[in-house]
Amino acid sequence: MAHKAGSRVRAALVGATALALVAGCAPIVSTHGYAPIEEDVDAIIVGQDTRGSVRRKIGRPGSTGIFTDEGWFYVSTVTEQRTWNAPEIVDRRVVAVLFDQRDVVSAVNRYGVEDGKVFALERSTTPTLGRELTIIEQLIGNIGLVNPGDFTTQ
Repeated sequence: MAHKAGSRVRAALVGATALALVAGCAPIVSTHGYAPIEEDVDAIIVGQDTRGSVRRKIGRPGSTGIFTDEGWFYVSTVTEQRTWNAPEIVDRRVVAVLFDQRDVVSAVNRYGVEDGKVFALERSTTPTLGRELTIIEQLIGNIGLVNPGDFTTQ
């Protein structure tokens, strides 16, 4: 009887360990921002809706145009992170509602992660003119450049 209880405990421990390992590999999914659902976006009528009616239908935007207030932008990003890896963008939705001079909707554009462009940022440092000096060259080069009179107080 004791043998059966011991094997049950071992089986439970093995099962719990396997479950913990599988759970540890599950991705962490995070959603940032807000993009309205398609049905609500479809309810916006170009040439008829205004800023006020768009606000009532889908809410205020997360951002607006930078230099002019010609458009409202709704952006939602879904990231997924597995174990120690950096988060990866798995979905991005952008809804751009553009307005004319009368604040009437002139266009409603939808963009997804497939519409984005990936570009590499330059991570190197800016080169300086001249040549690099060693610490000895810097110390010797400063001899005679310091005027003791610069350190006197008046």
